[in-house]
Amino acid sequence: MNTQDTTQQRRGGIARLFDHGVFAVARKELRDLFRDRRTVMIGLLMGPILFPVLILGLGAMAEKRARTQLESTLELPVIGAEQAPNLVRYLASQNIAPKPAPADPDRDVREQAYDVVLRIAPDYAQDWRGSRPAGVELIYDSSRQDSRIPVDRLRLALAQYGQQAGALRGLSRGSSPQLGNALQIAQRDVATPEARRGMLLAFLPYLLILSAFIGGAYLVIDVTAGERERQSLEPLLATPAARSAIMSGKILAATLFGMLSLLLILVAFKLSFAFAPRAMQLVDVSTPMLLQLLVVLLPMVLIGTTLLTLISASVKSVKEAQSYMSMLMLLPIIPTVVLLVNPVKNALWQFAVPFLAQNQMLLKLIRSEWISTQEWAVYLGAGFGLGLLLWLLAARLYHREKLAISA
Repeated sequence: MNTQDTTQQRRGGIARLFDHGVFAVARKELRDLFRDRRTVMIGLLMGPILFPVLILGLGAMAEKRARTQLESTLELPVIGAEQAPNLVRYLASQNIAPKPAPADPDRDVREQAYDVVLRIAPDYAQDWRGSRPAGVELIYDSSRQDSRIPVDRLRLALAQYGQQAGALRGLSRGSSPQLGNALQIAQRDVATPEARRGMLLAFLPYLLILSAFIGGAYLVIDVTAGERERQSLEPLLATPAARSAIMSGKILAATLFGMLSLLLILVAFKLSFAFAPRAMQLVDVSTPMLLQLLVVLLPMVLIGTTLLTLISASVKSVKEAQSYMSMLMLLPIIPTVVLLVNPVKNALWQFAVPFLAQNQMLLKLIRSEWISTQEWAVYLGAGFGLGLLLWLLAARLYHREKLAISA
């Protein structure tokens, strides 16, 4: 009976700790936050409004520009047009209008006066009459992204003209045009439509990870560094509640606020893609997928709030705590930059690396790929493990006596 009574007392003490400690502090912080309606509106609605508008707006702008470049007449300066009149007429039939040659084509292309310039070799006509490959040169700047479509249009038109001319040469000599094709190459792209759409939304994981990482930043900084600066933290620490319970309540409040902001962003994405024009309906954010996205981002919300709590407990003012924000906002972009410079295949260890793990998990969900139980286990274990480690470090700072002393 004594052992059972002791166990029940311990359980009751833990329940009272959460009821009167963690949850009480969380309710208090959330109640104080929601009194500031302007801050709440900015924190909850800025992301859901800005991110979908940014994605859909940029997507619509890129699609409109690509359609314009594909359908409009391409003005092409041609050097040595008199050497290949048939080629020039063929290009004109492909909606490519030849223009007079510029004085300095290299400079004009670098200064973006023209997207591409065609130079026909001086001995083009002689080589053509001798049934030898006739030389043409494309002058363009590969570092200019907006010149990619015009260059591809010209390259495709020249390739088609060369194939047609080669076939006619073979027929004039009584041979089959297919004699020159020793191989018949077939291609099969196994990429699913979801995977191809995922390539267009490669930047979406960064936005979601950033939103989860700093979604509760204002609340975390205010409830620790802010209260310390306002000298309202000392009375709270003087209450009978354990300091770890007070800290946990603040982290819980920030986590709930961050998850609410994240949920609104995901719902905004769902509605935006649902009502967008058909060409812009890149992802079908179903309810199961939305729940999986929330589960994936939950460890990042916890890591962000505990890390900011650790930073806020180690500084003396709100301004000093906010000075870390510029550096923290760069952390989620590191995996994207690394993968662009050095692409790697999926491996299990990647699901244990902060930020990289979230990037890989989100890409899998966007591409509608299967996530194995082992990958889920490694991801959640590493994510919550790091959150627990940061919580322990922050708890040590909360037990310092000088925490309640402002600058």
